[in-house]
Amino acid sequence: MKNTLEYLQFPRPDFRRKHWMELNGTWKFGFDAKENMDKTIEVPFAYQTEASGIGEKTFHDCLWYERMFQIPEDMKGKRQFLHFGAVDYEAEVWVNDHYLGKHTGGYTPFSFEITEMTEEDKENILVVKAADRADTAQPRGKQYWEEEPSRCWYIPTSGIWQTVWLEAVEGKPIEHVKIVPDIDSNQIEVTVTVPEYEPGDQAFLTVSYYGRSVKKLTTSLDGIRTTVVVALKPEDAIDEVHYWSQEDPNLYDLTIDLVRMEGYSLQILDSVGTYFGMRKVSLGNGRILINHTPCYLKMILDQGYWEESGLTPPSAQALQHDVEMTLKFGFNGARKHQKIEDPRYYYLADCYGLYVWGEVPSAYEFCDEEMANLTRDFMEFYKRDCNHPCVITWVVLNESWGVRKILTDKRQQNFGKALYHMAKALDPTRLVSTNDGWENVRADIISIHDYAQEGKAFLEKYTQESFKTPEGIWPQKRRLFALGERTEKWAGEIGAGCGDFQENRPALMVTEYGGIALKNSVNDENWGYGDAEENEEAMLKRYEEVTKAILEIPGCSGYCYTQLTDVYQEVNGLLDNYHRPKVSVERVCEINGQ
Repeated sequence: MKNTLEYLQFPRPDFRRKHWMELNGTWKFGFDAKENMDKTIEVPFAYQTEASGIGEKTFHDCLWYERMFQIPEDMKGKRQFLHFGAVDYEAEVWVNDHYLGKHTGGYTPFSFEITEMTEEDKENILVVKAADRADTAQPRGKQYWEEEPSRCWYIPTSGIWQTVWLEAVEGKPIEHVKIVPDIDSNQIEVTVTVPEYEPGDQAFLTVSYYGRSVKKLTTSLDGIRTTVVVALKPEDAIDEVHYWSQEDPNLYDLTIDLVRMEGYSLQILDSVGTYFGMRKVSLGNGRILINHTPCYLKMILDQGYWEESGLTPPSAQALQHDVEMTLKFGFNGARKHQKIEDPRYYYLADCYGLYVWGEVPSAYEFCDEEMANLTRDFMEFYKRDCNHPCVITWVVLNESWGVRKILTDKRQQNFGKALYHMAKALDPTRLVSTNDGWENVRADIISIHDYAQEGKAFLEKYTQESFKTPEGIWPQKRRLFALGERTEKWAGEIGAGCGDFQENRPALMVTEYGGIALKNSVNDENWGYGDAEENEEAMLKRYEEVTKAILEIPGCSGYCYTQLTDVYQEVNGLLDNYHRPKVSVERVCEINGQ
């Protein structure tokens, strides 16, 4: 690994400012009413987890938090902003009894300016009210809405569950930076968003590669949003621009200084540090291409849960451990399943060269509110994480969750297609899996979820002939395509359809399989997919058999094994609930290397 992980201490490694202070730690806490704050909680852990210091599983739909804080010396005299990584599901915030506002959405970040509400030489009071209801129109992911967890759904995550922090800027803030790399022209397109733009504002852009200056550029701002193209000259006449891939996860640093001339002096209004990778994701003749080279994806399903802390990683090192274990097992990618992960995970994946599928957490009730909520969350997910080169695919729906009638219902099919086209409008640089698993509609990935226990079942089911008719494929007793979605374009060569016949036609993948449990992990409440195996040897033998069978499926571009870790009652991980190996890491790596 070439990258040093020097930015891992930041809450947002891809959007860094010099002046910041973490507000995690011990807060006052209570259920239902503000006057009931008679407990303490460790933020950012949900009250349902042991790490929070509470560990109560009873459902409460109203939570109150409070803490005192002082403005640090380096932030005094500057504009101050309060940031939340994620609060599930609705959050209202006050500072010194001043109401700041409300945010809806349990997986996405938000912030408020607090400059006028704070006192720099006194302690300030921060209060947060969180509301989280058992509403199936909310994007929930794997958070169950009944009193007891069931099947592969788990305890809810309510309230603050990602980092809270302060930042300070000298003048007006840079709200957002979007970087679009283009390896075909050796350039990047950078869009800088400054809501408080004034004529005369300028931006200084500095690109560097491992400390070496690559490009410096000064541009006037065009308005709230300014887009500039930055050409990157190769190191010499032989070496190309340093591409990002699993084998060579090269990252370029980018610093943006927002400045204004005040008389004869230059005033820095804000400075943001970020980075980017030069890489391209595309389709070619039904294959996934990374930088124009075919890439067979060998991925693992990663739900991002910890026994003691739920959805919240116990530390940055815990995230690093999972990325490292994924690679040690011989996988080159991870599907972050039903979770918008902590930003530090994507940074680690960028540094280590791990391909990632970013997945929108599902809601479970098709209605106007669900469609609005999923659309909002995907757009906020994209805005936060669009610059990570590790993210190569967006998953917008999973296994018809929340669109249970997508097989036949044109409204639900149209919603899936709308999410696909929205993703493509926002981000034509990545692939999209629209309804991952079965009942596929318009997508870049023809996705199959199949937990067959024997390899021969894969080989008998997924043949060249079986793809030629709409009735040919039935993963998990579901149709592979929604009715009306498979036309004559799908016939013939495996993978044809949904896009252009040649360059842009979708890739075929088995995006869930396996889920093998060990018998010594299984009791009345714990389970895996299919029959549990007697011992590690039998589990690895079955893993090898089904994996080798998938490798033989004609036209298949990759697989995703279920799963990296045990999660509560679901005990089909390669790691246990505490993220320790249950099977030989070396043997799994050997199988994946075939």
